[in-house]
Amino acid sequence: MYLTPEEEKTLNGEFGESLQKAIEILVALGDIYGADRLIPVKSAQIAGVSYKTMGDAGLEWISDLEGKVKIPSVLNPAGMDIARWEEMGIEPAFAKKQQEIIEAYAKLGIQTKCTCTPYYLEGFDIGLDDHIAWSESSAVSYANSVIGARTNREGGPSALSAALVGKTANYGYHLDEMREPVVAVEVDCELSGSDLGALGYSVGKTIGSRVPIFYMKNEPSKNEMKSLGAALAASGAVALYHIDGVTPEATRKTFTRPDEVIPVERSQIDEVYETNKDIQSSEIITVGCPHCSPEELEEIADLVKGKKLLKEMWVCTAREVAERYPDLVQRIEKSGAKVVCDTCMVVSPATNKYASMTVNSGKALAYVPSMCKVAAKYASIEDCIKEAGVIDEN
Repeated sequence: MYLTPEEEKTLNGEFGESLQKAIEILVALGDIYGADRLIPVKSAQIAGVSYKTMGDAGLEWISDLEGKVKIPSVLNPAGMDIARWEEMGIEPAFAKKQQEIIEAYAKLGIQTKCTCTPYYLEGFDIGLDDHIAWSESSAVSYANSVIGARTNREGGPSALSAALVGKTANYGYHLDEMREPVVAVEVDCELSGSDLGALGYSVGKTIGSRVPIFYMKNEPSKNEMKSLGAALAASGAVALYHIDGVTPEATRKTFTRPDEVIPVERSQIDEVYETNKDIQSSEIITVGCPHCSPEELEEIADLVKGKKLLKEMWVCTAREVAERYPDLVQRIEKSGAKVVCDTCMVVSPATNKYASMTVNSGKALAYVPSMCKVAAKYASIEDCIKEAGVIDEN
C-alpha cells in the first residue's frame, strides 16, 4: 500500500506513539483488504462507548491515547443518560466508569455527543460520495444507503484511528465496484411505518453482508429507510442497500438486476409481529433504536396527547435533538414516558432488570434478547403506546 512521506513518518513514530498506533491499525486493515492507499475522510463516528461493552480494558486503552482528532468526530450511545442516569436505575459505580470513558474521548478532541444518528446533528453534515469513517451499524447503513456517502463498517479502534489520522484505507464501500448490488429483494405488497423494520429483520439473515437492491411497491420515507437499514445490519450484516429509483445511487444510475432474487410476501412481515407473541404484557416499552428523529418525536407526542401511561416507556434520542425540540420532550414526558438521551435499550445495563420488552425496532428485536437477555416482541409505535397501558384523560 502506497504511503505519502508524511504517512511514512507517522508510521515510524515521528509524530508520537498514539498516531503511530493509529496508522498501524489503518495500514494493517489496508494490507488485509488490498487497499492501494489511505484517503481523507470528512468525519468519524466512534463505537465502543458504553462501559457495559468496553469494560476496564477498553477504558484503559482509550485513556492511554494522546493527541487530538483531525476531523469532526462524535460517539456512539453510552450506557446511560449522562444527565439522568439515576432515574434509569444506573449504579453509581457504573456511572463513574462511564463518565471516565466520556472524558477520555473528550481529551482527544472528540465531541461527546453520544448517538447512533449523527446525521441529525447540526454541523455534522455529509453528502453524496463523501468519504467518512463511521462504526455504528445503523449509522453506517444510513450513511451509505440513504445519504450515499461512503464508509465501511468500522470497528471502534479503526474509526478512532481514522479520526486521529484524518484518513482511512481505500477499500470496501469506498470503491465503486463494491457498491454494486448482488442480490434483489422483490416486495409484493405495500409497506409503511414499522413494516420496514420488519422487512429488514426478515431478510437480513438471508442477505448476510451482501449488497441488496429492493424493488418495492411504494416509496418509503427516510425514517422508514432508517428502520430498514438498522434491522438489515442487526439481523444480518448489511452495510449498504439500494432501493430501485429511490436511494441516491439507484436514482442516478440503473443497476443490472441481480440474478438471485429474494421474494417477500405480506405473510413474512406479519411473522415478525408474531415474534414472542406469548409475551402477554411487557414490563417496559422502548422506542428509538436508532435514535428518534424530530418527526418521530412529534408522532409520539401526538399519540400520547391527553394520555397517561401505566408502564415504563423510554423514548431514546440524541441529546442535541431533545434540546432542539423541548416542546416535544415536554409533551411526551407529560404522559409519563421518559425521553432518554445519550443511550439506548441495547447498550444500557438498566435494561437488564426487566424480563420482557416491546420494541418498535427490528434492530432492537435482534439485539435485546442476545445482548440484554430480555425477551422482546415487535410492534408499531402506536401499538407500543397501547402496550404501555393508556388512561385517556380527555
